[in-house]
Amino acid sequence: MATFDFSTGRKALTAFSLASLTDIVLLLLIFFLLTSSFVTQNGLRVQLPDVAAAAPLEQVYVAVTIDEDGLFYVDDRQVARDSLTLAIAAVREGKTALAVYADREATIDGLAAVASAASALDMRVSIATEAAIAPAE
Repeated sequence: MATFDFSTGRKALTAFSLASLTDIVLLLLIFFLLTSSFVTQNGLRVQLPDVAAAAPLEQVYVAVTIDEDGLFYVDDRQVARDSLTLAIAAVREGKTALAVYADREATIDGLAAVASAASALDMRVSIATEAAIAPAE
C-alpha cells in the first residue's frame, strides 16, 4: 500500500505577534474614555474656596453662580437679585438641588439670597468648592 507524505517541510510558527494585543488594549482604552463620566464645568470662571474635604455634587442640580462683583447667574444667564427665585423656578424642571458656585470675593449676603430662594422653592443647597492640596511634609 502506498503512503502519502502530507508534511510541508516548514517549521511551526513559534513567535507571538503583539499587534493583536495592542489593538485590544487600544479598543479598551477608547471604550473607557467614552463611557467615563466627566465633571461639567460652568461657563463662568470663579475662584472657588478651598476646603479639606469636598463632597461631589449631584448630577441633577440647578447651577447658581455668584461672581466677585456680586452678580447672580442661573445656568450661565445673568439674573437680577430680585428675580432670583423666579429664574431658578423657570429652569428647575423637577431638580431638587441647587449648586452654588460663589467666588471667593463674593459676600455672605449673596449666598444668603440664594439660600432664601432655595428655601422658598424647597430645594437643597450645595456649595461648590475646590479640594485643598495638602502640603508636602
